[in-house]
Amino acid sequence: MIIQKYGGTSVKSIARIKNVAAIIAEAARKESVVVVVSAMGDTTDYLSKLARQVSDWPNRRELDVLLATGEQISVALVAMALGDLGIKAVSLTGAQLGITTESIHTAARIVEIDTDRIRRSLKDGFVVVAAGFQGTTDQGEVTTLGRGGSDTTAVALAAALGASACDIFTDVNGVYTADPNIVPTARLLKEIAYEEMLEMARVGAQVLHPRAVELARKHRIGVRVRNTFDANHEGTILKGAEEMEIARAVSGVTLDRDQARLVILKVPDRPGIAGEIFGALAQRSVNVDMIIQAFHEASVVNDITFTVKRSDLAAARAALDQVAGNIGAEGVLADEDAAKVSIVGAGLMDQPDVAARMFSALGQAGINIKMISTSEIRISCVVSDHDAERAVRLVHDLFHLAK
Repeated sequence: MIIQKYGGTSVKSIARIKNVAAIIAEAARKESVVVVVSAMGDTTDYLSKLARQVSDWPNRRELDVLLATGEQISVALVAMALGDLGIKAVSLTGAQLGITTESIHTAARIVEIDTDRIRRSLKDGFVVVAAGFQGTTDQGEVTTLGRGGSDTTAVALAAALGASACDIFTDVNGVYTADPNIVPTARLLKEIAYEEMLEMARVGAQVLHPRAVELARKHRIGVRVRNTFDANHEGTILKGAEEMEIARAVSGVTLDRDQARLVILKVPDRPGIAGEIFGALAQRSVNVDMIIQAFHEASVVNDITFTVKRSDLAAARAALDQVAGNIGAEGVLADEDAAKVSIVGAGLMDQPDVAARMFSALGQAGINIKMISTSEIRISCVVSDHDAERAVRLVHDLFHLAK
């Protein structure tokens, strides 16, 4: 059995749907196939805009009911296209697939999958065309899994069904050392460690969603990233770091432009303050990334600086303005001129000079670093947005990633 997943660009038009159907049909003649499909093109964005034209703050339950229709359209069309090619196919919604989720609308996580109906359909010779991105609660309420949810659906189904492979089809040949639109010399990686892909997905790489990568790592699913428009290309395969022949110091460079900085000034230095600040952000569903606490000479106050998604800036600023008054902080500053440049590599922990080389090169190029954060296999720095693409190209060249 194989799982295939096709993103929105792969099914954006009727011509593309027919192309996808031909790829599926070829696989279906050799083995059982479950296909996970996203909504066509920009359908989810369009539906979100419709909701916000009706309401400034759409009810999340109703928003899920609306957004889930995008995938229902695409799975039905793909099943019809397969039928025209002589392939028996059945489209199934999240509820029909047996996907049960948490009761968190617009950002639910999968709790369990009852695979009985899928297995019956496969046994009867059908290709199962599964709606990605959605499920239902144990009370029967429709939920969606958030951005990248179709990737998560595909990997979760692969784990539940014991599939031999999970192919994620997109509009590129696989995972590159950098975004080819920014770095023309970016090189395709034949393989990449789960851990590296997870970090790259978290810091800006758009090819796979972090939740899907985490699931693949947990269940050791053989995920391949492939190109819908070059279906014979082998793409990039994800595997465990221990299976890699060489632990590269740097495997790739990513850029995340959806960044903004916030600083809450002269925060009283007493127990519980940080919890109050970040609790206020959590109540507004604002995720925080980098955090720096800078102490003042008097040691009775601190400045706390952190990054959020630029799209969350308004909500974060409103929360901080309120909490600053409550705790006696001096005020709040915001900086939208921010972009995060990151390098990722399974061998970083064994190369202590990499950070120094990266920072020195950026400094010599006149690129100012505003913030820094690291993990065992990642180094990230925030720079001005207008320097971001130049920084990516510089770092890519510095570590000879084109070779």
